[in-house]
Amino acid sequence: MTLQLDGRARRAERSRDAIVRALFELIGEGEAQPTAQQVAERAEVGLRSVFRHFADMDTLYAELDARVQEEARPLLRDPPSEGSVAERALVIVAQRSQFYEGIAHYKRAGDLGRRRSVFLQRQHARLVRILRDRLLRALPELARAPESVVEALDVVLSFEAWDRLRTDQKLSRERATAAIETAVLALVARLPRSAPHKGRGRKR
Repeated sequence: MTLQLDGRARRAERSRDAIVRALFELIGEGEAQPTAQQVAERAEVGLRSVFRHFADMDTLYAELDARVQEEARPLLRDPPSEGSVAERALVIVAQRSQFYEGIAHYKRAGDLGRRRSVFLQRQHARLVRILRDRLLRALPELARAPESVVEALDVVLSFEAWDRLRTDQKLSRERATAAIETAVLALVARLPRSAPHKGRGRKR
């Protein structure tokens, strides 16, 4: 009896993993809102299995988010700690460009479901906080800058600005990066002048 239960549990776990993998692949291919039928066919499981394993959509989102974070974590590198304000700002733009390209399909899919999901709302707010914190650490000059400059930089460097350029304005990655660089350099030119910044202590 125990062996039967163990075997059933292993099959259920394999089925669950296949469903999450199928959803990850479909969204990664640009299918922002895969249907349960599409997920079932890709995972090679019955339609009932999809609903049985993920009756609560937030549970499914959490499983998917864990996989996305595992893939995207190497793309979200430490902010620059040395160089002039302009040099550090351009490094941030390059890092954001790479990071946003890596998560774009999943972020768009998550944004579509955010209104209905407390989990996705929290994850979005968490990402916004993390990116702002990294910006402030990379550019400590912002502590003495006008609030309007800080807020403008935060939004120009956001995923929403990047996605607008890539999706609505249909710019290539290179042209979108150049557009953000132009806006960022114009904003950092308004920061208080200081000597080139050198990192203090160990990088996190």
